[in-house]
Amino acid sequence: MNILAIETSCDETALSIIQTNNNDTEPNFRVLSDLVISQIDIHAEYGGVFPALAKREHAKNLVPLLSQALRDAGLYSGASNGLQDTDILQQILEREPELFEQLRTLLNTIETPSIDMIMVTHGPGLAPALWVGVNFARALSVAWNIPVVPVNHMEGHITSILLKDDYKNLDEALSPLDSFSFPMIALLVSGGHTQLVLVRGWGDYEIIGETIDDAVGEAFDKVARMLDMEYPGGPKISRAAVHGVENEHVQLPRPMMHTNDYRFSFSGLKTSVRYLIESLTENNQYNEQTINDIAREFEYAVTDVLVKKTCAAIEEYGAQGLIIAGGVSANTFIRDSFEQEMNRYNIPLYLPEQKLCGDNSLMIATAGFVNYTKNKTTTPQDEVVAVGNLKL
Repeated sequence: MNILAIETSCDETALSIIQTNNNDTEPNFRVLSDLVISQIDIHAEYGGVFPALAKREHAKNLVPLLSQALRDAGLYSGASNGLQDTDILQQILEREPELFEQLRTLLNTIETPSIDMIMVTHGPGLAPALWVGVNFARALSVAWNIPVVPVNHMEGHITSILLKDDYKNLDEALSPLDSFSFPMIALLVSGGHTQLVLVRGWGDYEIIGETIDDAVGEAFDKVARMLDMEYPGGPKISRAAVHGVENEHVQLPRPMMHTNDYRFSFSGLKTSVRYLIESLTENNQYNEQTINDIAREFEYAVTDVLVKKTCAAIEEYGAQGLIIAGGVSANTFIRDSFEQEMNRYNIPLYLPEQKLCGDNSLMIATAGFVNYTKNKTTTPQDEVVAVGNLKL
């Protein structure tokens, strides 16, 4: 069975094609194609993701990516079947006319490929961006007469840790689903989310705490902007932090670190950075070194809070493992800090490959595959909808 996965929740347009034997007892998972187009350079001038622009770029990117993915997977054939009725496709893609024209051209020039199922992110994320991917999946479902599985983007981050190293060159790219001990705690950290999730098993999740304001990745970007660093700011904060030193004039709070719950708050930390910059500037102490010191102190403050809350959850729920996923999980200091803590708890730490920390369609294929293996259910194309605030 060949599965096409589509991800358009934010500013990455991504498509993957995976192959499975569809065997319940010994399922396999082979990556035939995995493609991503990032929009970071396009959004940099706005200091963040501009939803209408992200929507437009997804509509431009999806058909070229589909064409390349089919070629990569050996599923592209120029012998056209001829597309008979395009009215329903045009209706589905009425808000993306450019996408409709590109898709109609492609479908009229290729033979129907051997794709058996489509898995698509339907939330959470930016609603305009999500709808482009959802409607694209619906149109392909009609054109190729194949079913759709809507996938939760956050579950994709959780299951991304199942993918083995060098997954593109392996006939069995997933770790065995029964090789993990539950319950586990998942810390999901990205530009849009900061969540602690109790993972009782694959497909069985409960959010036990999340941010009440800014997500941790959002806080990184906003603080970077205060320090005159270009978007995306997270990696630049981390690079500056390496050159920072402990400085008695550079102190930041650890918000909500000692509250008896699993909620987070980073908005106040961001405000503290602004006040600190103003104070250092007034005292003629704001320079390249103090910028590095602020970056270091900010990264330490965020990490201290994340570690404290996560370890408390591990203890309360008797977790047998910790998953850290999402774009911020690529942060080396955060990874190293948690590795030290998990050595102390003597439980495994599961992290996705660095290239899978950000948004990608392969994690959507993985989450969809895990769910379909378990439930064997699909959704009629006209019932697949984008849900910007979708929960686990």
